[in-house]
Amino acid sequence: MEKTYDILTASFLELRSRLHTIAIRMLLDDEDAKDALQDTYLKLRVRDETASESEARNKLVAVLRNVCIDRLRRRRTGPLDGSDVAEPSVEPYSEDISRLEHLLKTGLSPLQLKIYEMVTNREMEYDEVARETGMTIEAVRTNMSRTRKKIRENLKILNR
Repeated sequence: MEKTYDILTASFLELRSRLHTIAIRMLLDDEDAKDALQDTYLKLRVRDETASESEARNKLVAVLRNVCIDRLRRRRTGPLDGSDVAEPSVEPYSEDISRLEHLLKTGLSPLQLKIYEMVTNREMEYDEVARETGMTIEAVRTNMSRTRKKIRENLKILNR
């Protein structure tokens, strides 16, 4: 378990500036972005199930994205005390995120998309995914590995 913590922490420290940039672009506020980074790290540290550096990086980005989206959704619903506070426009960023997700997932098979969604969005464990899909745990791992590899390749293409 301590090895996982080291992998997660090392990956977080290595990606911190990139993660901060992503959060600022989404949230448009430096303090909110810093809070989102902290929330992201703490959420992953609590589960503490990262097996590799690649997995840690993928989880950090996915969880950060979800944390930022949750923060943006809370802004859209407005303050609970009834005060009138101007809401920032969220729609352009939501469209950009959706478009980016679509581009990153280009070339994935329907099965890979289903497994990726179960693992990253629904935060299911490999054994749960295996039971639901009727696959072996090793087949799920293999598909996730290939999915992550394809997403990394797509990301490299987008970053050119």
